[in-house]
Amino acid sequence: MVTTDVVVVGSGPAGASMALALARLGVDHIVVTRYETLAAEPRAHITNQRTMEVLRDLGVAHEVEALAAPQHVMGTTTFCTSLAGEELGRVRSWGTDPRSRAAHELASPARTCDMPQNLMEPMLASAAQAQGSRIRFSTEYLSHAVDDDGVTVTVRDRLRGDEYEIRAKYLYGADGGRSRVAEDAGLPMRGEMGVAGSLNIVFRADLSPWVAHRPSVLYWVLQPGSDVGGIGMGLVRMVRPWNEWLIVWGYDAAEGPPELSDEYTRGVVRELVGVDDLEVEIVGSSAWTVNHMAAEHYGSGRVFCGGDAVHRHPPSNGLGSNTSMQDSFNLAWKLAYVLRGWADESLLDSYSDERAPIGRQVVDRANQSIGETGRIFDALGVSGTDDPAVMRQNMARRREPGAEKQRRALREAIAFKAYEFDAHGVELNQRYVSSAVVADDLAADPLRTVEDPELTYVATTTPGARVPHAWLAARGGDVSTIDLAGHGRFTLFTGPGGEAWPASEQVRVVVVGPGHEVEDPYGDWARLLEAEGIGDSGGLLVRPDHHVAARFAALPDDPAGTLTATLRRILGS
Repeated sequence: MVTTDVVVVGSGPAGASMALALARLGVDHIVVTRYETLAAEPRAHITNQRTMEVLRDLGVAHEVEALAAPQHVMGTTTFCTSLAGEELGRVRSWGTDPRSRAAHELASPARTCDMPQNLMEPMLASAAQAQGSRIRFSTEYLSHAVDDDGVTVTVRDRLRGDEYEIRAKYLYGADGGRSRVAEDAGLPMRGEMGVAGSLNIVFRADLSPWVAHRPSVLYWVLQPGSDVGGIGMGLVRMVRPWNEWLIVWGYDAAEGPPELSDEYTRGVVRELVGVDDLEVEIVGSSAWTVNHMAAEHYGSGRVFCGGDAVHRHPPSNGLGSNTSMQDSFNLAWKLAYVLRGWADESLLDSYSDERAPIGRQVVDRANQSIGETGRIFDALGVSGTDDPAVMRQNMARRREPGAEKQRRALREAIAFKAYEFDAHGVELNQRYVSSAVVADDLAADPLRTVEDPELTYVATTTPGARVPHAWLAARGGDVSTIDLAGHGRFTLFTGPGGEAWPASEQVRVVVVGPGHEVEDPYGDWARLLEAEGIGDSGGLLVRPDHHVAARFAALPDDPAGTLTATLRRILGS
């Protein structure tokens, strides 16, 4: 029997990032995946600031930045009748609006980028293997059995055809939207699968004549008379600028997907691009369904799940792979601490407590974003009829003098799509409430006073929130508070007068102030802490996943005892 500490099922964004995180933490593990290779289709692609912060911690951000399309080419999301046809409007997206860009730069040391899944997975898996991860391709998960001491996972080698068992302490199911691990573990699900049908068509064609002047990763095409519900809203997505693309097109889920022949797929491409004789190379195609389902709990005993296994939703808002990798980042350090004997197994309960609410929010937000496209249909006058001629006539009216009301409605409807394409608060305002966070009444969470927490990120030291970013000065140059935290350890930030806080194997102490290795020349960090009631000698305790664990207004009489008691409360030890 093969033995290890953790078995990871699946090598997608959740599984591969878990493998890399465990490898960096020194946790012995085995990854099994039923597939012969990693992702062939680009699928997920938007990589937001929070995920880039995770990737910085995992040591691979530079590799991602070298391969990804940068932020400045991502953001002119365009609505049109075809790429070569009439433009209906644009919305600046993914932090490229000047006001949003400033908010993004203030919020994080990292930048959003576009990293297709067929590049992300191999990069993560290669980095994991280089640091000791054992990845078994063509190895299919069959079942698992849990007992008091561990879990026995039965797998099949799909090349040899034989079955064998892997004995582990814990099992992590990252096996996608039809997860067998989640099903076998009996994780309770809420929602609906197969809400609508969609097709992916990956193709190569030089589309620079129609897109280079308005660079974006997304071009939305609205065509009256299309074969889905009388009107089609197709997506032309940039994979690599400007000659590799992916089209998303709908089909009636009740009738099943059409035959994806080269003739059919090439026809869809030419129709959405709007060029009848466009030279097109079809790379691949596949059918999938829009889902609206989330798990109520992410774990059962020694079995945990993450990624699409527990939150199943459309790609709206670009939250899928981001949420998946953040799931793994949350759980990996907790597994490591339990396996080292630094924490009680009760710490693992906090994974579900913290991530399940985020998963539900993401699933609801992604599906809501699809529905909000209806405002554009309403503004154009195409949602109240099935007649393509009437739709075209209603759309044409916006060009006429006196159609100010329609033009205003269209502008507002397109601008409202910021809730899909620039929801900065959804990405960064996550709050964890669990036994691994010590709540206090030191200062109220400022998120309560924000007009729209889905759009606006608020920096705060509130326990459970991600530690705020501020640029500090170190001997090697400026460094972010985000990068000073993490890396498998707790970090306690303090200032002059707080030198008595004790460091340990689990806790790194960072004294920020004049004459110390880390200084605050801009004063941003000091202003933030002072506003939330943390004095120079106080402390901000940050978990290995960058979320605030606890905060202290001032140095206590017994700093060592206070810190030890706080850690015991968090870790359950």
